[in-house]
Order: sequence, then C-alpha cells, then structure tokens
Amino acid sequence: MSTELLSGIAEISANEWNALAGTNWPFLRHDFLEAAESSGSVCAETGWKPRHLLIRDASGKAIAAMPLYEKTHSWGEFVFDWAWAQAYHRLGIDYYPKLVSAVPFTPAPCPKLLLMNRGDREVADELVSSAIQLAAEQNCSSLHLHFVAEQELDTLKRAGLMLRKDCQFHWNNRGYTSFDDFLATFSSAKRRKARQDRRRVADQGIGFRWLHGDQIDASLWAAVYELISITFRQHGSVPYFNLDFFTEVSKTLSQQILIVLAERGQSTIAAAVFYVGDSTLYGRYWGADSDYDALHFETCYYQGIEYCIRNGLQTFEPGTQGEHKISRGFQPVTTWSGHWLANPEFSSAICRYLDDEQRHIERYIEAVDQHSPYREKRIAE
Repeated sequence: MSTELLSGIAEISANEWNALAGTNWPFLRHDFLEAAESSGSVCAETGWKPRHLLIRDASGKAIAAMPLYEKTHSWGEFVFDWAWAQAYHRLGIDYYPKLVSAVPFTPAPCPKLLLMNRGDREVADELVSSAIQLAAEQNCSSLHLHFVAEQELDTLKRAGLMLRKDCQFHWNNRGYTSFDDFLATFSSAKRRKARQDRRRVADQGIGFRWLHGDQIDASLWAAVYELISITFRQHGSVPYFNLDFFTEVSKTLSQQILIVLAERGQSTIAAAVFYVGDSTLYGRYWGADSDYDALHFETCYYQGIEYCIRNGLQTFEPGTQGEHKISRGFQPVTTWSGHWLANPEFSSAICRYLDDEQRHIERYIEAVDQHSPYREKRIAE
C-alpha cells in the first residue's frame, strides 16, 4: 500500500473517490466536496485547508480515503472543543492547527474511513495511523474524526483515539402510509398539538412546493440564499457555504439536493434546503423573511416527514440540537466522534472529561426520551 496526501479533492477523479464514498451520503461525494472547495467556501483562507488522505494498492487502485482538513479554528464542526482550545491557550500552548476529518459544515453521521472493502481491518488501521502520523509531522495539536459511523468505532479504539458521545434527534419511518397514519402513533394531546401547528400555517395562507436541483435556476437560488442569510444574520453570522456552492451542487447533484419553498400568494417567504440519500433525508439550512407562526416547524420538520413517507425514505436527520424536535416525532440517537491529542497530559485530562460527559449524555438521552409524543415509548431502535 502507498499513501498519498491530496491538497484538493480535484487531485483524485470523481469516479475513484465516489467508488469509495458510496451513494447514501450525498455530501461525501466528490461533487459536493469539489463544489465546497472550488467555490471558496472550504479553503485555507476560510480555515479549512484540504489534506485528504488516499491509499492505493500495489496496482495503483484507490482502496481507501479519508476527507481531512487542517483547521485554524473550530467553527463549522458541531463537535465543540472551544474549552479545549482555551485550556491550551491559558498554558501558552498552540491548539491550532489541528486535523479534522469531517464533511465541512455538515453534522451528519457518515463514514470517515472510506474503504473499497468495508471489512478490511488492515487498511482501516493504516488509514487512521497515516492521519495520526500526518498530524505529528505537521505539528498539529490533535486529530479529530467527527460524526463517524458506528462501525468505525473499533478501528478508532485500536488506534488509541478517545471516543466522545453525543446525540441528535432523528425520525424513523415505520411504514407509515400518510402523515395522519404517523400522527396516529402519538398520544391524543401531542397529536392535537401537531395538527394545531399545521393549521396555524395553513390559516396564514401559506403553501409549499418541493424542487430538485435541476428545477432551480440562478435567480431562485439567489432568493433562497438571501432568505438563509437573513436567518444567519439574525444570529450574528453569515452562511458557511456561499451562493456559488449552491448553484454548483444544484448542477452536479441535481437529484440529491432539494429545496422546499414556503409561498404566500406570489411571494416566497421562507425556504429550507435538504439532501437526499438512498434511504435518508438530511435537513440543512432554513431561512425566512419574517416571523410566521409555526412556519419553522412546518417547513423544516413536518414537510420533511411527509416527503419521507411519500417517497419511502427510512430516516430523516434534520441537523443538530433542539429538544423541540422531540414533540414533533424525532427521537434521540447517539452520535460519536474520535479524538487523538499529541500532548499526553491534555490527552489524559480530556479522557477523564469525556468519561464524565458520556454519563451526562446518557442521562440526557434518558430524560428527553420521556417527552416522546408516541403512545408507546422508545419505538426507535
């Protein structure tokens, strides 16, 4: 085996990368990562310097890869290590740069060890070992693999990485035939509340329209992007991905990227962006031109659930955080990340911290699950 370091995703062909990435995670695909880099959303200037790892066999065939970035900050990761960085700073030690294996700005659990043979333990170990070696050679403080797939945890443990537990809220399709069929699994009070949410939106004269990427022209993307930007600005920020990124993936991932438009009369007043995989819908960005009663719940949650039921998708992942998702039918699901720190003293301290944090997360999952709207609790696996 030989290992290559790529300074950009364009240094490997789309066919080679996609053969490793699979089809269920559109944001792992070459087209997505290329649009992120070529648009300037992901680059050294934005603090995301591409350092992708690639392993080839003796014949030159790509057999493994890892999306990898050298980071000079911790924005856009959704696995929060600000306290770790502050602790380093207080002791006069550099926490940045660090190496991060993640899909930029995309907190969706998916593989980070992209293997031609998913069960190849030797190649998986070599991939993680190469990432640790790169971190040491580049004087990076640490290596982090965010939102890893559960089947990768054994590999990370063998390599000595510390595991960090967290949770998101996902919706699972139990063979529902309609939204009413789904609501029939709720307690009467929670079912009434969901229907009231939807009725309030309808009473405002708001309707919805779904479009795939190839149905969205440049002017509509500009309008949607402005709505997203309004919401980001309200929180003192700007969108991580720029407009060029969305217009590009709309062409290259035309059937995997979707938007839902909330319309009143002739005006588009809100929109949300989604990605669709083989079996999963992923909710990403949302924006509105003003505040509307219950519109966020309808656009980002109920519309997505209906889409999954209508199209036979198994899972809906609407993003990070938000206990308010529980009453809308989403349930807590464990997520994982792996961490290696070059400094042994910090590594030991953070290991103890992660043990305490894991117990807190387990108590949190148990507590929020008590607020499930379902008549029968814990119907999710």
